[in-house]
Amino acid sequence: MFFGREELMDELAGLFRKRTASLGTCRGRRRIGKSTLIERFAAREGCRFLKIEGRRPGPGLGNGDELEAFAKQLAAQTEAERGTPANWLDAFRRLDGQLGGQRKTVVLLDEVSWLGQYDGSFADDLKVAWDNWFKKHDRLVMVLCGSVSSWIRENVIDNTAFMGRRSLDMVVPELGLEDCAKFWGRAAERVGAREILDVLSVTGGVPRYLEEIDPGAGAMENIRRLCFRPNAVLRTDFDEMFRDTVGKEREFSAKVLRRLAEGAASAAEVAKSLGEAKGGRVSGALSRLGEAGFAALDDAADPETGRTPRERRWRLRDNYARFYLKYIEPAKTAIDECSFADTPLEALPGIEGVMGLAFENLVVNHARELLPLLGMRGVLATSVSPWRRRGTSGRKGVQIDLLARGRRVACVVEVKRRRELGREIIDEVDEKVRAVKWPEGTAVRTALVYEGRLSPGVEADGYFDAMVPFGRLLGL
Repeated sequence: MFFGREELMDELAGLFRKRTASLGTCRGRRRIGKSTLIERFAAREGCRFLKIEGRRPGPGLGNGDELEAFAKQLAAQTEAERGTPANWLDAFRRLDGQLGGQRKTVVLLDEVSWLGQYDGSFADDLKVAWDNWFKKHDRLVMVLCGSVSSWIRENVIDNTAFMGRRSLDMVVPELGLEDCAKFWGRAAERVGAREILDVLSVTGGVPRYLEEIDPGAGAMENIRRLCFRPNAVLRTDFDEMFRDTVGKEREFSAKVLRRLAEGAASAAEVAKSLGEAKGGRVSGALSRLGEAGFAALDDAADPETGRTPRERRWRLRDNYARFYLKYIEPAKTAIDECSFADTPLEALPGIEGVMGLAFENLVVNHARELLPLLGMRGVLATSVSPWRRRGTSGRKGVQIDLLARGRRVACVVEVKRRRELGREIIDEVDEKVRAVKWPEGTAVRTALVYEGRLSPGVEADGYFDAMVPFGRLLGL
């Protein structure tokens, strides 16, 4: 099942219009569909497609095993010899020997960090091979793809040896919300927005997880089947996915991620809660988690001053990781003993609050899809992010779920998942708006993104400039 990705496909197609060879990088969290994207692109363009995937790290393996795997995969797709190359330059020369002719060709070096994990000269050898062999094939697009985004950044993107050689760097995000709804097919409208929302609150827009959805089952039954059965897909995936995505200091990075599961925090706050010194180690872990797609650094400028806060806050952006750390991991033993076979998931302690926060996170992750529905079409949005001001002895604190800002306009967005939404929501948002001293000349708009039933007075009041039911974001 392959939906969306049209913009990324078009970016890739532009490489063939250059009439020169192109080297690109493709990054993103595991299960997000990076390899499938490149393969589908090659099929759409009618290209010759060669894929070589690195071998997963394991005890007793070494560089020779990666070279052997490279040769076997190349030989299976071409007429190349099967013997193990002497080194990476030898391997790349062997690949080059199969790239003749004028037919458009896409070469995918998948999980490239695994290919190069045992040989520190891998990236340098690839650069030499590109300069001397690969770039001479003017109908070639070579893509270096991997889940360990930090390895690609350190060894390719930030490597001065590749300066001026890369034509494209793609970060594959979660699927857009309308594309997520397509996994329910024709049942989407019958199922309804809340059922889809509750599943997406657990899976996020990760295609591999959405492929496991049973459109005919309710949200809680899908969640039970995916999360709360022994050996269920989401019961078992986290450890493997995290190991394959975070390249360095995995245990410490996992501690940092668990801290973010308790709420957004600055690097200094994370360090304090873990008993670590400010800077280095914590900042490095947060950076790796950000590269891997687990965390996001909220960049909202202070709406009163326009300045970026000195200490910006990190947020756990991956909905699956949040739900796993909150509910699945602590219940592993009970899950494996089938204790959830008949337990209604609605009975999980605090589940409504967690699902509400997951909804908020989901909307923030897809904020750019929301902008046209806020009446900000055509406005250059300089910042779209949550914003918080701490309370002081002389000033009340304020927390805005999503603040979208343009040059002379600001939109305060409230995100709510409730069975019933009454007029109290107007008072809550108005209090936030009044707590901010907006710069003179700023037009302040208000918006409500919600899932639930509105009381008649909310819409009739006319307080909100935009009211967006979640179903509209799903295209329902």
